[in-house]
Amino acid sequence: MDFVASVEDIQVATFGGEDATKWRIGQLFSHSIDASASDPDPKISGPSTEKRDELLGVWNSTPTWTLSYTSPDKGPLYSQGNAQKVMSTYDMTTTVNSPTVDPYIEVGSYQANVRFDYSGPVAGKFKGTVFTKARVELTMSLKDPEVNESALHIYDALKRPERTFPSSASKSVPGETQPLHRLVDAKKQADQRTNSIKECKKVWGDYSGTPLQCDEYPFASTHEGSLAGNGRYSVRLIEGSDNENGGSMLNSMYTLNRIIDGDAFFMKIVS
Repeated sequence: MDFVASVEDIQVATFGGEDATKWRIGQLFSHSIDASASDPDPKISGPSTEKRDELLGVWNSTPTWTLSYTSPDKGPLYSQGNAQKVMSTYDMTTTVNSPTVDPYIEVGSYQANVRFDYSGPVAGKFKGTVFTKARVELTMSLKDPEVNESALHIYDALKRPERTFPSSASKSVPGETQPLHRLVDAKKQADQRTNSIKECKKVWGDYSGTPLQCDEYPFASTHEGSLAGNGRYSVRLIEGSDNENGGSMLNSMYTLNRIIDGDAFFMKIVS
């Protein structure tokens, strides 16, 4: 993982006899590991220096610098339940100094939370890095003919849950303001899928032999699915191809954003 830091667009104005050529700007990075949230034996290798302190003229001529951080892995251990997750935080302190003025120090002028992991095929690329506070959204359009039925079902679940089944006057369904969280356990996914199909048959009867499929939201591949135990879900019969296209979009979102078990994401339905 690389950070590219810079000081750019420097503008100098004469004031009080100050000599701008003697002013300095510093950037000091530091990193730490949250061992309690990481897998066993977490490690990070940082750059040879995490500090740059230069005169304004040097920054002006060379405004950027790069810091590289890596997390050494032990080979593929994901099949043993070890994704080698390393949860880390990066902070930058900014300083400004002049020979005649008290120094300015801004601690925490930049902060990032980063996860390294070796999660295998479930994450798309077998190993990689993500910014854990980035908001991830799966967007579907009501006008997209490939997934318009899926999109309408999710829209109703989020905005008009009284129109959905199982029926409940007080039902609310997560995904818009409350996140969904990925579930990768294949057995639990299958159990949720089976439960959702059972609910579809309760409402619409036997639909075998038709082009329809039982669509469920939240998805079977989330911890908020139909077996979460709180009734905050919806099922609906929709065109099978639409349902499958929606599933493909979901899986692509997982791998493109490196969403692994327990990671949060949101839904966004547009017209």
